[in-house]
Amino acid sequence: MEDVSLHILDIVENALRAGAKHIVIRLAQRKQADRLVLEVIDDGKGMNEETKRRSLDPFFTTKQGKRVGLGLPLLAQAAEEAGGTLEVESAPGQGTRVIATFGLSHIDRKPLGDIKKTLHCLETTHPQVCFRLETIETD
Repeated sequence: MEDVSLHILDIVENALRAGAKHIVIRLAQRKQADRLVLEVIDDGKGMNEETKRRSLDPFFTTKQGKRVGLGLPLLAQAAEEAGGTLEVESAPGQGTRVIATFGLSHIDRKPLGDIKKTLHCLETTHPQVCFRLETIETD
């Protein structure tokens, strides 16, 4: 994926498939710590421990008719290439929280892309879902 906004689109689509009705997208640029932190938090059905453990395996998916699930593995790869990490927090009935960190000034960090256009696309195609975009910038 070419930019962070496309990763957001993919992760949010996962949340929508999991029945989420409220999705928070949080982007924090922490300049002093040289970190970009992306969080996608949803109130979908969540994952059990086995599914969560396997969620970073590109050859695992819960989608019917698919043999691979590349969204989370590609986000993890993008974060790691930019000196960051990926965490997935989830429990059945509790929703899911995906946290990707990137080196803010890292040469391999993907550009943000058009976050507002991505959010507009999601809001337009899923009017029944409450989306919230939070941007934080600290020195």
